[in-house]
Amino acid sequence: MIDDIPTISLKHGPAVPALGQGSWNMGEKASEAKAEIESLRAGLDLGMTLIDTAEMYADGGSERIVGRAIEGRRDEVFLVSKVYPHNASSEGTIAACERSLQRLGTDRLDLYLLHWRGSYPLAETVAAFERLKADGKIGAWGVSNFDVDDMEELLGVPSGENVATNQVLYNLSRRGIEFDLLPFCQKHRIPVMAYSPIEQGRLLRQPAVVRIAKTYQATPAQVALAFVLERDGVIAIPKTSQAARVKENRDAVSLDIADEDWAELDAAFPPPSRKTPLEML
Repeated sequence: MIDDIPTISLKHGPAVPALGQGSWNMGEKASEAKAEIESLRAGLDLGMTLIDTAEMYADGGSERIVGRAIEGRRDEVFLVSKVYPHNASSEGTIAACERSLQRLGTDRLDLYLLHWRGSYPLAETVAAFERLKADGKIGAWGVSNFDVDDMEELLGVPSGENVATNQVLYNLSRRGIEFDLLPFCQKHRIPVMAYSPIEQGRLLRQPAVVRIAKTYQATPAQVALAFVLERDGVIAIPKTSQAARVKENRDAVSLDIADEDWAELDAAFPPPSRKTPLEML
């Protein structure tokens, strides 16, 4: 029996799958488009209905791939995209959202994120997000690559408390957020969305990950995903262009790792003992 994908409730919003799909690097090569679309559709079939993209990815190419993948299935999908910081002015945010909607072939985003801090005041970007919400163009808004000081500033601007998520780099080898940012977000009921949860494949060759995977007749990718899924309030968005790998990712939900094996992973990838700068890829 396949375990259901756990869900995480967004602040003032719906419950979403804790295991979704990323699309970074999709849309860069026409020769790979068919496989990319098939992998996203395979994920939808398996209940991985949260799909993350951004106007930055392949200069809009990723959004076009996602749009083709969800054609005829839009109501099944929790759709996430992001605005470039240099587009995040009052009017620029609105215009960027409209372009993303056009590329995606839809009339709304479920979640729209500021990709990282830029030069425009947060209050200006948040006001634009709230306007998009009022107009029905987005269901919720959030941020990406924000550290604790950024989040504190954000919560202090008008309507800043409506932030629905913070998407950051988080995986076994990038645990810095556990010191302060993850507890901060958990305290304020702001789910964290973990991008690159498999460290773009680099975790698959780590000896401790490989050993524990063999113990459970699992794959290293499944162990890496299980680590992220074990954390309260964290959503994993692995990216793959192979339908078979999508099924592998989905099966990570059923992996139940014993305490002694978590301890071995902690020894191989120690949790932070002090504040470290927020990491980005």
